[in-house]
Amino acid sequence: MPEIVTPELVGVDARRLGRINPWMNEYVDSGRLESCLTAVMRRGKLIYLDQAGPANAETIFRIYSMTKPITAAAAMTYFEEARFQLDDPVSRFLPEFENVLVWDQVGDADDTVPADIPLQIWHLFSHTSGLIYGNRDDTVIGQSYLTNNVDFHGLSNRNVETLAATVSRLATVPLKNQPGTRWEYGVSTDVLGRLIEVIAGKPLDQVFQERIFDPLGMTDTGFQVPEAKAARLADMFQRSEGERTLAEKGDAESSWVKPVTLFSGGGGLTSTVGDYLKFCEMIRCKGVFGDARILGRRTVELMTMNWMPGGVDLASMGQPTFSETSYEGVGFGLGFSIVLDPAAAKGALSVGEVAWGGAASTAFWIDPVEDISVVFMTQLMPSSSFPIRRELRSLVYQALVD
Repeated sequence: MPEIVTPELVGVDARRLGRINPWMNEYVDSGRLESCLTAVMRRGKLIYLDQAGPANAETIFRIYSMTKPITAAAAMTYFEEARFQLDDPVSRFLPEFENVLVWDQVGDADDTVPADIPLQIWHLFSHTSGLIYGNRDDTVIGQSYLTNNVDFHGLSNRNVETLAATVSRLATVPLKNQPGTRWEYGVSTDVLGRLIEVIAGKPLDQVFQERIFDPLGMTDTGFQVPEAKAARLADMFQRSEGERTLAEKGDAESSWVKPVTLFSGGGGLTSTVGDYLKFCEMIRCKGVFGDARILGRRTVELMTMNWMPGGVDLASMGQPTFSETSYEGVGFGLGFSIVLDPAAAKGALSVGEVAWGGAASTAFWIDPVEDISVVFMTQLMPSSSFPIRRELRSLVYQALVD
């Protein structure tokens, strides 16, 4: 972690920023969270790093869907090499997705119609593919995902399945929606990860190591926690019926420490607050961090613009809320949510802010207007348990004085 500097040097009131610590402690003292950790950077300077409970800067967290932006960035390094175009059919690299079928919205899972257009690569980046998460969906298509074990999220899957085999099974399940017509969160980024493997001719973990982690110095991020670091893995908790219970110990018996065979680009990584800040700062600085140039400026600008057809927000694309967050005034780019209208979103936000979070209540955002990167780490599922992300934004922005 970089040295913490005086917040006033970058236009932030230290006293007001200090309100974050009592807020975190209230969550821990009340028993809602076991621990949590917040880091704030402005103008490239670390101005806040504090924790409540046993977590610290060395703690390794399961970041789940905060894996998705990393997968998107890794994929775009191949786009920059002209290895694919964003409107290429997915079937160019994954033939099993040629002539995909789409559920007819009324019948059984085998009541289908042909896709109006080919499934394209940009649909995977933007979650407009018609692919979903079965455990979030109560239709016959959701049930088909569970029956065919293609959600990628099962704790045991990561130690016995492979990405290639799971994606191959997934291709036999109809799409829920016509490609490009609806935003619906799902396994699109896992398919993108498999597409990367085919383009690269190597496993996804190796691609990430070579193209993202090594250049950025993300030494504690990966699909598998080395056994020597197992003691640093946080415990995972689950909230149900108002009670918090231990879901998985952070030790050598964890599925995240055992050998991993399925490299889930949608949710398979663990990381630390310091490592993930490096990735955020790379995006904030248009593709560069320190001496490492990961992406070109125009590529990051392409990723961080709204890719929803007609420039609409996610609410207009069929998703008014997700987790605890309203999606009025929020669009989606190539791997990130994008703030379009702060007033419509009714939050302390800036136009152009990119963000995402993970299933265990982790979150990050990158504000290009205020030159801010924020990472919040904890381990509580589901992420909709508390309005943590909205509250933390209020606490960060009320401290800005310049």
